[in-house]
Amino acid sequence: MIELRDVTKTYTVGNEVIYALKSINLKIEKGEFVAVMGPSGSGKSTLLNIIGCLDRPDSGEVYIDGIKTNNLKDDELTEIRRNKVGFVFQQFNLIPLLTALENVELPLIFKYKNRLSERERRDRAIRCLKMAELDERFANHYPNQLSGGQQQRVAIARALVNNPPILLCDEPTGSLDSKTGEKILKLLKRLNREGKTVVIVTHDTSVAEYTHRIVYLRDGRVYFED
Repeated sequence: MIELRDVTKTYTVGNEVIYALKSINLKIEKGEFVAVMGPSGSGKSTLLNIIGCLDRPDSGEVYIDGIKTNNLKDDELTEIRRNKVGFVFQQFNLIPLLTALENVELPLIFKYKNRLSERERRDRAIRCLKMAELDERFANHYPNQLSGGQQQRVAIARALVNNPPILLCDEPTGSLDSKTGEKILKLLKRLNREGKTVVIVTHDTSVAEYTHRIVYLRDGRVYFED
């Protein structure tokens, strides 16, 4: 499902070249639930951005669901992000002026333009809210009317709405209390059991315990896997 071959990514700060990733080799099979751990600056977020086609490597090869992404045009990368990957972030990244339902519908508007009716978009968004275990009565609430856990469920529903095979989660419980975070992790585990490939970046070993495998990064390299 995901494969990186000898991937390197650098950034230039002033006159200094910073290696975010150094010759990374990583394979994640379909249906795996993988945690990516490591200290700050180890390359975790850069790795997630490259897997999610938000950034390009300087060298090496990246395959997402069998598709080599290195030389794809920007619009082709956009299609990969729309169809193959759902993103879940620590800060939820919901649009405050839209209701929960409208936030979930938004990717459908971008993807299908006028091909889905308003009713079709609504029905699919409601199904995804239910998949994310959010009661339909909250569909018309705005983000500031929802708890942190409810907002994260909306964000997960939004990530699911295009039915991507991959979920990429960047510290999805980092802004939540431990009890709420545990509920979100159980939800992600259920989605994994139902077939989603899930990659989760975390600093928390208790979060990593929910996954099948842990990939440890240090100084831009895979330090070891467990």
